[in-house]
Amino acid sequence: MYNHIAPSYNTLHKEEQLKKLTIIKKHIKLLPPLLDLGCGTGISTNYFKIKSTGIDNCKAMLREGKKHYNNLIYAHAEKLPFKDKSFSTIISVTAFHNFSNMELALKEIKRVSKTNNIAISFLKKSKKLQDFRTLLKKYYKFKEIEENKDIIFIITKIL
Repeated sequence: MYNHIAPSYNTLHKEEQLKKLTIIKKHIKLLPPLLDLGCGTGISTNYFKIKSTGIDNCKAMLREGKKHYNNLIYAHAEKLPFKDKSFSTIISVTAFHNFSNMELALKEIKRVSKTNNIAISFLKKSKKLQDFRTLLKKYYKFKEIEENKDIIFIITKIL
């Protein structure tokens, strides 16, 4: 899906992503290791300067990111290649609407999370937003922060 824009992704979206990451930084406790779901080129994976791993299922985006970072791997959010309770912080910045099965991805987050330091930004204009909100309520308590193009969901409790 992002193959065609991978070479220009950072130029097109870096500033927008940094604004969301600034908001996330204010609302969650950043503890290593961090997992970034749908990391793309690794902007968000490496923003917080803590031990982190980014996963994405777009090889072109990962190729672009690997020019600068070595902590990005090919994987799907619906089937994470990590042991239970592997990560202290989990983020996903404007990627969830692209996942093939949002519920499986939410279950995987729950499985690999050590804590409730989780933030997910979701594109406001996505047709999947209401479905996502409904699914999220099954697994987590959360608060919502309105951002320009996204709603940032800050997890307050894992159910």
